Amino acid sequence: MCGIAGIVSTAADQRIEAATIHRMCQAIVHRGPDDEGIFVKDATGFGMRRLSIIDLAGGHQPVFNEDRSVWVVFNGEIYNFQQLRSELEDRGHHLSTHSDTEVIVHLYEEMGRDCVHQLRGMFAFALYDERRHKVLIARDRLGEKPLHYAFDGQRLLFGSEIKSILAVAPELAQVDRQGLRQYMQFGYIPDPATSFLDIKKLPPGHLLELENGSLSVSRYWNLPAYGTHSPATEEECLEQLESRLGEAVKMRLIADVPLGAFLSGGADSSTIVALMARFSSRPVKTFSIGFRQKDFDETPYARMVAQRFGTEHHELILEPDVVSSVETLTHSLEEPFGDASALPTYYVSCLARQHVTVALSGDAGDEIFAGYDRYRVCLRDRSFHWIPDWMRRVYREHIHQLVPRRTPGRSLSYSIALPWQERYLEDISLQPLQRQMALFTDDFMVAAPGEETPFDVFRGYLECAPTRDPLSRLLYLDSKTYLPADILTKVDRMSMLTSLEARAPMVDHVFLEWATGLTAEWKMRGGEQKYIFRKLAERVGVPREVLYRPKQGFALPLVHWTRHELKDLILTVLLEPRSLQRGYLNPRAVRQLLDEHFGRRRNHAGRIWRLLMFELWHRNYLEKLHAVDSIRALENAIPVSGDTA
Repeated sequence: MCGIAGIVSTAADQRIEAATIHRMCQAIVHRGPDDEGIFVKDATGFGMRRLSIIDLAGGHQPVFNEDRSVWVVFNGEIYNFQQLRSELEDRGHHLSTHSDTEVIVHLYEEMGRDCVHQLRGMFAFALYDERRHKVLIARDRLGEKPLHYAFDGQRLLFGSEIKSILAVAPELAQVDRQGLRQYMQFGYIPDPATSFLDIKKLPPGHLLELENGSLSVSRYWNLPAYGTHSPATEEECLEQLESRLGEAVKMRLIADVPLGAFLSGGADSSTIVALMARFSSRPVKTFSIGFRQKDFDETPYARMVAQRFGTEHHELILEPDVVSSVETLTHSLEEPFGDASALPTYYVSCLARQHVTVALSGDAGDEIFAGYDRYRVCLRDRSFHWIPDWMRRVYREHIHQLVPRRTPGRSLSYSIALPWQERYLEDISLQPLQRQMALFTDDFMVAAPGEETPFDVFRGYLECAPTRDPLSRLLYLDSKTYLPADILTKVDRMSMLTSLEARAPMVDHVFLEWATGLTAEWKMRGGEQKYIFRKLAERVGVPREVLYRPKQGFALPLVHWTRHELKDLILTVLLEPRSLQRGYLNPRAVRQLLDEHFGRRRNHAGRIWRLLMFELWHRNYLEKLHAVDSIRALENAIPVSGDTA
């Protein structure tokens, strides 16, 4: 596990300095505290920070082929590298290390850009082919590992985190209002946008190629068609599910360092721990976070699972300094991020890092097997389809605005008047709140002519989903947006802040392609979510008390925190003139939101958290970034001794 960064100039006479690449690497030391590798040659420079997992002594990067004409920097893990290594050696390649990185170089020699199809794992890599003067950059299929880039026609900059790019090109810190609108609506910024206008995310399953001064981005993988197969019996389905998920777990136990698992006490992480215990010769190390507030404390369930599978269990009951934690995290996040479960993810990563270097997680189970309540609610609400479309449209466009705002059921009636796809988008966004109280200013929310709205990307995924089944279309949408840009981003950033590698077996693309192909009734049956997955959990021994209880997710006492520990910070930050004068928020609506929440008339905890994270990102990251840039400009303008003014 590493962080990578680099610069490639299309101007042949330009030289990249090693010191410049070093500055990029220094910005992401937390991603790889064990080693730094830099290679520069003429107009190309690559660098990496390494967290040693495999081939501790010999895995230094960049890695080269035999004649040093192809070199690569790599972040991630290739779980089938031993098989690939053996095949490459049989074809005459000489591999000088025992690391997974080196197989990429030799696969590229054999297959060119198609080498990515052979890789099973999580990865972001950058490869330079000196003979062809070509750069190939790739990101894994689901987006476990991040990759950002900027290209101005003459210079390509890339990095695992935006920090690396801004460390050497602070002029790129120009805010992208479209990205910020997406954040405000959804709490995260989906690919390929970022919070900065000229910096993009390379989408999952995509390649970036720079050759002869021309840059192209293309997709090499997509989720297959949904609902293409249905096992003949439940037993057959369970046998295949157990075998395929077991294989994905077993592959992720390869490491030359201590390894454990996050254990939340839910079905997903408990099933992963059960399978790990099956393949491990020693007790699995498990890690759980709990809270004093009993309504949010899942540690009793985690303990139950740990006892059932004989794990070496570690737990921490949090009494965090929430204000200090929030301040710390917003100093490090280069984009605003509104998922409050980032806090417990960070804390459990800190706990795990005291004992292991690698931890497996149960992420992606909900997006694969329909675990979120919103799927069931959306499909249930399709029962209003009998209302004619013209009647719905008339209500939305002419009648709704005449209904007094405090009329009971006003929001529900508007929701019923929407097509089911739009109703789902409303459920995962702040659009209903915007309609109720105009929280965001018109100047901020109105897109320029021809510019996409925050919802256009989501509508596009729903429309092009490789299925017509409504549930599967929702799963496809979330697998393209919420999973990579929220869930996997959160786990990557929080674990990497503690120099911990997180591995998610359920995003193994071979397993995922099989699970995607299952017909919808195996995922939700009779309103029961994750039907076949819960059956698997029972089959491998997860206690029924864990499986059949109200879903909490990675719950935390956000309502309590916002009304107590964070209250002063919220009021101070969100009501300060500099916050309200940025032009994003309607001051009257902000005050109404806070008044309703602190008056306990409505629970706006998640919405307030989103606004707080946005403003703290502005202050703790963006403004400080601009301040450093201004100081550098001033220093450069001051003549040194012997210069003339």
